[in-house]
Amino acid sequence: MPENIKPFCFILMPFGVKKDDKGQDIDFDEVYKKLIKPAIEDADLEPIRADEEIIGGSIHKTMYERLILCDYAIADLTLSNANVFYELGVRHGARPHTTISIFKNQTNLPFDVSFLRAIPYEMDDDKKIEITKTSITNLLIKAREPHTDSPLFQTFDDLKPTKISHLKTDVFRKQVQYSQKIKDDLEIARGNKKVREVHDQLLNIPDVENGVIVDLFLSYRAIGDCEAMVKLVDEMVEPMKSTKMIQEQLGFALNRLGKRDQAEKVLNKIINKFGNDSETNGILGRVYKDSWQDAIKAGKNLLANSYLDRAIDCYIEGFNADIRDAYPGINALTLLDCANRQDEKNELLPVVKYAVCQKLKDKNPDYWDFATLLEISVIEGNKEDALKYLGQALMLKREEWEGSTTANNLKLFRENRKVRGESIDWIKEFEQELI
Repeated sequence: MPENIKPFCFILMPFGVKKDDKGQDIDFDEVYKKLIKPAIEDADLEPIRADEEIIGGSIHKTMYERLILCDYAIADLTLSNANVFYELGVRHGARPHTTISIFKNQTNLPFDVSFLRAIPYEMDDDKKIEITKTSITNLLIKAREPHTDSPLFQTFDDLKPTKISHLKTDVFRKQVQYSQKIKDDLEIARGNKKVREVHDQLLNIPDVENGVIVDLFLSYRAIGDCEAMVKLVDEMVEPMKSTKMIQEQLGFALNRLGKRDQAEKVLNKIINKFGNDSETNGILGRVYKDSWQDAIKAGKNLLANSYLDRAIDCYIEGFNADIRDAYPGINALTLLDCANRQDEKNELLPVVKYAVCQKLKDKNPDYWDFATLLEISVIEGNKEDALKYLGQALMLKREEWEGSTTANNLKLFRENRKVRGESIDWIKEFEQELI
């Protein structure tokens, strides 16, 4: 590994789309990609984002190492996020300088941090983004000259920072580099389905970062190796294995392996703890949907009807929990059609369609947005629109299982209509394109 690695800059910030105190959505992934990351790179630094957020944002050994050992840090204070504030406090207690704060313009900062010299930003104008990016870059460059920005060290002149041995710093740098290398290797491995080979590299490595384990876990999902997913959860340490995301995906894997009862227990436990959620309910709805089809194949029609009703209810509850996520909504529509509950289907359809069209106004639509519109067009019998959305979905398809999921929904819809005497064989062409 190269020894002349650039200084690290650790970013303390929320992930994904969150609402501010005025109820407006902020895409923090976009803030990172368009503003923070390029500003850090322009200052000739290496950005490190807290990817542990993906498993719940818990503070642990890796987080403390990054907070204390990274040469620079940027904290986004926009949401008064408890994790960010805690991490900023740890950073200010360990490092007298090289910590920069930013926030979305017009944010009402809490009193305890309102006195910090923070940089406001706006994301609605490319010129403003460029100006703010330059300001952050210049401040990072200026921070190379010792200047106390920690309120703790500003208050107590005789307070001395803890000395950190060069040996520990060097080990940390190599660990971060190694973790990034493994993540890069996993990205390649997902394409050639050789994830197991990358996993083997980690078997004798102590203290592997949580972010690497999560990448490995999701890489097994990407190639459809559900047995490896379940086995990896068994090998995980607490609190990682108990986090919501890991347990959700465990339920997904168990269902794919046909262990429906176990999957149902895992997912219901999450809902009982956290409430209805578009992701959790979406996976649990799939468990009930698959149980419905199992019961039909076994000739247990009464049981099948119960599972179908339960699947519909579960999907609708998930969609109502967050209508920005149309996945449970479109599944509810398909099953309502199968149950011949046409009035409910016709009532829900425009809501799901509106939700996904609103999401399409974002600059970064994904496969599921167009796959949802494809399924809606099929339900409406609009072949022309369905063909258009199929092409757009295929362009954005990342993993094989995504296309298979949509193809299975279309097949289910087609076969159900055939039972009712309606022939729509043109849907077969779409199914074949998706697989």
